[in-house]
Amino acid sequence: MTGILGLGGIAHFLRPESFDSIVPPRLGDPRFITYVSGVAELGCATLLALPPTRRLGGLASAALMVAVYPANIYTVKKHWHSPRGRAIALARLPLQVPLVWMSWNIANDRTKALRFRPA
Repeated sequence: MTGILGLGGIAHFLRPESFDSIVPPRLGDPRFITYVSGVAELGCATLLALPPTRRLGGLASAALMVAVYPANIYTVKKHWHSPRGRAIALARLPLQVPLVWMSWNIANDRTKALRFRPA
């Protein structure tokens, strides 16, 4: 999750136009929202990377994944009349579920069983 959020956050600043296009218009200035969400992703990545704040990072990441879901729904609506665009947008919708699940498991410290343990 740290890598996903870190790279995603950086991408918000390197290629903001990609993210601007999926900001629902009612949220206001797309570039501002793109930068705010990029900062949020980088903040979550930082919290996850540091052991003392990992649980908080998991909660924040789960909340962020839920908060950005309307952009995925808006993208489906925006591309509904393009078969290819609609297919891509619809395929993205369920991908948010494992991201929320992973974040929630980190917040609840359920990842210990998944860690490598030398024999």
